[in-house]
Amino acid sequence: MALRTDAPVEPAAPAAGRTWLHHGSSISQGSNATTPTGTWPAVAAALAGVELVNLGFGGGALLDPFVGRVVRDAPADLISVKLGINLVNSDLMRLRALGPAVHGLLDTIRDGHPDTPLLVVSPLLCPVHEQTPGPGAFDLEALAEGRLAFTATGDPAQVAAGRLTLRTVRSELARVVAERADDPALHLLDGLRLYGEDDAAERPLPDRLHPDPATHRLVGERFAALVFGSGGPFGPDRDT
Repeated sequence: MALRTDAPVEPAAPAAGRTWLHHGSSISQGSNATTPTGTWPAVAAALAGVELVNLGFGGGALLDPFVGRVVRDAPADLISVKLGINLVNSDLMRLRALGPAVHGLLDTIRDGHPDTPLLVVSPLLCPVHEQTPGPGAFDLEALAEGRLAFTATGDPAQVAAGRLTLRTVRSELARVVAERADDPALHLLDGLRLYGEDDAAERPLPDRLHPDPATHRLVGERFAALVFGSGGPFGPDRDT
């Protein structure tokens, strides 16, 4: 590969403060945000005064082993992984596979970052997938009207057989983190604290999946307060 420029370039100076590495879905990548600094992780990083490395993959937060290796090998002072929505809307796996896969991701990260503060973030509210499994799909009626919207096509009756919904993912993530109670630097954040039912009533997701720009800012502000604030897992009073 090659890199060409029309002016001299040099490596960026090392980050002066802490580096926060975050992995998530298109919501973390910034779908529906209107500027790079308007994505919720960028908002949170700016408020917290940390250097952000954003591994938000549109449609790709799928517990892929290579992602664990990338996070394991990357320099970082703080790490978060936001998991769930892509596991549901891709109908990727069943409940039996979810717990071991999350354990495997966390084990791999811990191979390179044994003591780094590590935060597992469960899904924001997404009404179409709260009780209805995937796969997700484009809403064809909305497209015919010139609107982009998503819908869930799974059968809620199959949840008992292991099909995933956001509610089952939140419960399973909480269980996995609780099982790793011997890791004092591992933390859990319920995504409903970032965007929940009251928020959905006031500011619904415009395409039923991704926040609008104002909601990106709201989520970023809440994340900064809950995670980087006093008493938070990445807060100034935490040992790192």
